Amino acid sequence: MAAQPLHIVGLGGSLAPASKSRGALVTALEGAADAGAQTSLLDLHELDLPLFSPKSEPSPAVLHMVETLESADGLLWSSPLYQGSISGSFKNALDWLHLPSGTVYLADRVIGLIAVAGGTQGLQAINTMEFSVRALRGWAVPFVVPVPSAARLFDDEGRLEDESVERQLKMLGSEVVRVADHFRVEESPNHADVCLNASERVVAAA
Repeated sequence: MAAQPLHIVGLGGSLAPASKSRGALVTALEGAADAGAQTSLLDLHELDLPLFSPKSEPSPAVLHMVETLESADGLLWSSPLYQGSISGSFKNALDWLHLPSGTVYLADRVIGLIAVAGGTQGLQAINTMEFSVRALRGWAVPFVVPVPSAARLFDDEGRLEDESVERQLKMLGSEVVRVADHFRVEESPNHADVCLNASERVVAAA
């Protein structure tokens, strides 16, 4: 019997209606779909999550987000760079993984990271996301995509217009599928070795 397609979930964007980070995320999800995965998009603008409070009960949007993340074999995260870090809306989404019933961990989920910056320092947001990946017990794909000077690369509707960046984002999506599939197939995968091999594969392709 053929294996079920992997489910890759994209989380991110911004609260802007025409979000460049959402456009980057959609492109990466297209790469995952091209690699044979089923994909879902959790757009922060559409989710309209309430501000996290440890004393608040999760809204239906929060529960939908958490259930979708838990159903994922792999994830793609995308945030704009604001003040040298990830956006408040993206951090708020991650904070909601602290549910009253207990923290939701993304254990053994493969996660690809994207940051979209107006300037040249997109890696600052990537670094912040990597800390969160480890805290949530996930595995970050070594190949990351910081997208600098975004105003030159996207149109007014947030659609990507640069072929080079498009290739990088689609490669990230396919890498998440490839590594997630390895984690699923192997009974006891050596996660560190798999991620190292992924890093070497990306270097060889560069």
